Amino acid sequence: MANDHLLQEFPPVSTESWEEVIRRDLKGADYAKKLIWKTAEGLAVKPYYRAEDISDFEFLHAAPGVFPYARSARTTGDWRIREEIDAVDPQEANRAALNAVLSGADEISFCNASFQNAADLELLMAGMEEIPVHFENAGEPQLRLLVELLNERHRLSTVSTDWNPLTNLDFAAEVIAARPSALVPFQLPGEEFEESGATAVEEVGFTLASAIDFIAEMQERKVEANRTAASISFSFSIGANFFFQIAKLRAFRMMWAKAVESFGGSSECARALIHARTSRWNETIYDPHVNILRGTTEAMSAIFGGADSITVAPFDECYKAPDEASRRLARNTQIILKQEALLSRVADPGAGSYCLEVITDFVAREGWKSMQGIEAAGGYGKAVKCGIIAAALKSSLAKREEAVLSGRRIFTGTSQHANVSEKAWGRIDLSRITDQRRGAWMYEQLRLRTERHVAQGGKNPRVVLAEIGDAKMRSARSSFAANFFACAGFDLVAKRFTSAERIAACDADLIVLCSSDAEYPALATDVFANMKSLKRETPVIVAGYPDTVEQLQAAGIADFVHLRSNPIEFLSKWQQRLGIKD
Repeated sequence: MANDHLLQEFPPVSTESWEEVIRRDLKGADYAKKLIWKTAEGLAVKPYYRAEDISDFEFLHAAPGVFPYARSARTTGDWRIREEIDAVDPQEANRAALNAVLSGADEISFCNASFQNAADLELLMAGMEEIPVHFENAGEPQLRLLVELLNERHRLSTVSTDWNPLTNLDFAAEVIAARPSALVPFQLPGEEFEESGATAVEEVGFTLASAIDFIAEMQERKVEANRTAASISFSFSIGANFFFQIAKLRAFRMMWAKAVESFGGSSECARALIHARTSRWNETIYDPHVNILRGTTEAMSAIFGGADSITVAPFDECYKAPDEASRRLARNTQIILKQEALLSRVADPGAGSYCLEVITDFVAREGWKSMQGIEAAGGYGKAVKCGIIAAALKSSLAKREEAVLSGRRIFTGTSQHANVSEKAWGRIDLSRITDQRRGAWMYEQLRLRTERHVAQGGKNPRVVLAEIGDAKMRSARSSFAANFFACAGFDLVAKRFTSAERIAACDADLIVLCSSDAEYPALATDVFANMKSLKRETPVIVAGYPDTVEQLQAAGIADFVHLRSNPIEFLSKWQQRLGIKD
């Protein structure tokens, strides 16, 4: 009764009333431009959501661990901390794995371990009977060995591999027929789509299409849907878009459950087994400790999305072989989230969040449509052969890279807020930095080009940001120019001047005038007059793009740096002009 009385003091407010208040506060500004978030997936995210926005969602009242598994495939929020072991030698790999388990890992992934016979395999897995084990880069001979060993010996925990069954369907059917219960032999790699530029919708749609193709192929080989579904796990890469990354895992579980059900599979076998790994595409070689922060938010997305196991990448993996310290930081990131932040205590903590439920429903519906489009084109296999998948990924990647160029997608410490004193040339393994596609690479090449030039005995160009005139504009434009030119690793000096004569006389390889539009014409004329008398030919550019561009060019201004400048093209051009060659 007391609660009823309390609620009476807060009468319902209609959506129309909220909209009226918003329009009034906008004072004529464009509602869509100010408040609507237009995503790469095609969803226009509203500034707020209400119960009415999710009232017709079928999955809304499903509990964790209950079909269709939108909330989770489990009844708890716990997950397994998977650690990757890079060692090749079986004994060395086993030793590293046992140390990782003692340090808090719940699951081990052998990335490069070589085993050619049962003795190698037993040595590799010694002492790990109760620890789930995953094998990357496994081939058909390794799968045969695993099937033989696990059929001979009972094992309490699961063994899985990343072998893609679509590469040899007949062999896949053979493995399923002989599969021991502890073995999950196949993995369909959704992560490859995300790392290649796919949106969340495309990632779940393409992954589901590949899985449906596989079930259909197995049915043609007289393998029932339940046995096929139980033989598959899925891997996803978790990117930076926090809520969409949560939603894509929730959505995929629903989609997979629906697909398995449509093939006659049971609800129990329709649980998607999902491994999530923090994104390689988001990693940077500059300001690399920011990768720890990125890995933390990405891991949280995976946790809230209900991943069964998670790998947080060591922060330095994109430019060198991770060391024990970086591995420990990666492992401890998850341990903190699990044991200190207590994120394992609740399954699907986002349940009931209007916005998250809307995004989940959108990704599921649009992902299903994406899958249906592939099916209509003849199925996943045909879509791959015809280039449909590749074309879609190429288009999405181009849009993602354009977002990086335009500044809508930021890499802190690389494309924005770069530390000009940081040097990477002496600490990177060049073979590793080009091994994976990464969003920051286009900017990193600029910095590395400058560093290489200096390492080979060249001079790092000195860029003077000449602040003069209007206090507000000079400061704003100097800050913008400093942020912009730092991406190329130039020697930057921001300096306040009181006259054009002092600017003309400054020690610089490039001068950037930082003032107001109104002051630029007279300032440029005076600067070049003084430079002429001093017999100096230092190139001068203007921060901004004023209406007097033609007049300034006639005065001698060499270029203009502004919000619409393409950073890669602009900085590459000036590297060339200042003597830094490819």
